[in-house]
Amino acid sequence: MQSNIGRKRSYHARTRNGCSVVCTVNYFCGSQTLTMSRLRKKACVALFLFTLFIFGTMMGLRTLKPSDGFSDLAPGMDLMPFVGERAERRQVANDVLASAGQSRFPSDTKVVFSNSGPEKSIFYDIHIFYYLWYGTPQMDGSYIHWDHVLVPHWDPKIAASHPKGKHIPPEDIASSFYPELGPYSSRDPDVIESHMSQIEASAAGVVVLSWYPPGVADEHGEPSEDLVPAVMDAAHRHRIKVAFHIQPYKGRTDLSMHDNIKYIIDKYGNHGAFYKFKSNTGKILPLFYIYDSYLTPPEAWADLLTSSGAHSLRGTPYDGIFIGLIVEERHKHDILAGGFDGMYTYFASNGFSFGSSHQNWKAIKAFCDGNNLLFVPSAGPGYVDTAVRPWNNHNTRNRVNGRYYETSLQAALSVRPEVITVTSFNEWHEGTQIERAVPKKTVTRLYLDYKPHNADLYLDITRRWAEQFSKEKEQWLM
Repeated sequence: MQSNIGRKRSYHARTRNGCSVVCTVNYFCGSQTLTMSRLRKKACVALFLFTLFIFGTMMGLRTLKPSDGFSDLAPGMDLMPFVGERAERRQVANDVLASAGQSRFPSDTKVVFSNSGPEKSIFYDIHIFYYLWYGTPQMDGSYIHWDHVLVPHWDPKIAASHPKGKHIPPEDIASSFYPELGPYSSRDPDVIESHMSQIEASAAGVVVLSWYPPGVADEHGEPSEDLVPAVMDAAHRHRIKVAFHIQPYKGRTDLSMHDNIKYIIDKYGNHGAFYKFKSNTGKILPLFYIYDSYLTPPEAWADLLTSSGAHSLRGTPYDGIFIGLIVEERHKHDILAGGFDGMYTYFASNGFSFGSSHQNWKAIKAFCDGNNLLFVPSAGPGYVDTAVRPWNNHNTRNRVNGRYYETSLQAALSVRPEVITVTSFNEWHEGTQIERAVPKKTVTRLYLDYKPHNADLYLDITRRWAEQFSKEKEQWLM
């Protein structure tokens, strides 16, 4: 095609100038005349090319569209057209019960006014996972979790090629990043206060506490349920609400879960920071995330979470909004059969599981919409857990100076969810934290950091997208 176009252009150029050249040669037949003819020909070609350039530029300008506001943040993701499109969605909205004297604001946003004017808003449809399992010798008698063991691979052949042992804080901690606060204790009131201040700065309105029953802990930690009142008090001072992320402790069953829910509501249900959600039936109920819900058969969950169940919570003072974890595709059917109210994805490693893969979120959301369930996608800043699972580097997801996080948040917004969860505020073992981190180099370790940005990078990104989420939701509801 290109060679044909070239010949045609050459032919037209000769046609336009051929007569002039012949006539000039017939009348003058001088070298000067031939030179002028060549100049004339070059001038015509130059004019033609200039005219073509101007025309192409004008047409290009006519076809440009205004930016949708996301292209500079996470290229390669197609965002659904929000503006001017009426949302087809379930009418389920978050609701945060306001205590006496508090004002209610739309779009799950709370603004507190001071003498100097309104403070920055926080958004109760942004939930962030939070961990209380860290300890230090000064506060707890020994390091807890910062000294996490290197978990061996289940295949002995693979395990043999990786290091063993445990970390030795404070220089060597079980994380690829190093916290600005150092290896801290979750019992330290100053640490709790700093955390709530950082979360408020991020605009996330709900802290989702990793929770074990009294006297129970994960296999590497110590019981921490006694810390919950201090966290709730600090959260309340920073306008933050608290929900519960119930972990899969040994012996967890539908019956023990009945007791857990009753305990949490009886003990914390009247606290000003206790989070409640407005369901599509208009009921305002506590919201619970159930981690690894797939470990319990859906038939057992149905005994707890359906109205006809043998020990049902439905319609009792201990009813709630229960969100199960979707890892494999089949889990969505189990969650529905078990009587859950929705599903979340948790993992911050895109592609790690069916549920955590951004490309599957649209289909999961459609399934949830068709079955009157909530879909709660989980966005994260990156993933690297090789400090505790040295054989798992294939699941590492680099942060790319915040771009991975923005792409994850954009993918979450694109399915128009009611709630977005952030994984996590301070899960340092898996490198999903948005808590402030600092550069650190020791004799044996070089930690990752947030450079060239400052320690607030991921708090700032969270706030910016929380504000965007609120704006988009207002348009969806138009």
